[in-house]
Amino acid sequence: MEAFLISLSTVAIAEMGDRTQLLALVLAAQYRRPWPIVAGVLCATLANHALAGFIGNHFGRSLTPGRLDLVVGLSMIGMALWTLKPDKLDDEGGQKRRASAFVATCIAFFIAEIGDKTQIATVALGAAYPNLAAVVSGTTLGMLAANVPVIFLGNAFSSRLPLKAIHIAASLLFLGLGILFVWRAFHHP
Repeated sequence: MEAFLISLSTVAIAEMGDRTQLLALVLAAQYRRPWPIVAGVLCATLANHALAGFIGNHFGRSLTPGRLDLVVGLSMIGMALWTLKPDKLDDEGGQKRRASAFVATCIAFFIAEIGDKTQIATVALGAAYPNLAAVVSGTTLGMLAANVPVIFLGNAFSSRLPLKAIHIAASLLFLGLGILFVWRAFHHP
């Protein structure tokens, strides 16, 4: 349960103001069909985070518990610093109108998540926790928790978000998790 809850909260907070959240806003404005966009986000995130979690899980099994905690902790501290730098929407959301909302969302989200902080967090969480299903379901639900309101409420919702405060809170969450894992690395039996 810990793996699921930490994965869900980490990704939900880190996703606020992220480029994929901005992409969700663009897709919602372009297609004005929220359910296919939500389904596309779900499918793309499941595929991307399952792969990321698998890589992290495989990597995590090859390290001793102390070294694994140190690597995960340092990566979380790096994520804390990265989170303070807000994302701008790249040109990845410029899909043609003839593509369906679902297909356009699947492709755009999968590509936008490559190398994104939420994908890297999923790799780190997959390395930290042996329960891959809990990590992937948590990160996927975290992604949906952050993006579904944006998809349905569009500009009215996103313009009211205190993005700077959310970035600081996400950074503090990553920093706290990083410190916890580094502490565990040096206090392993």
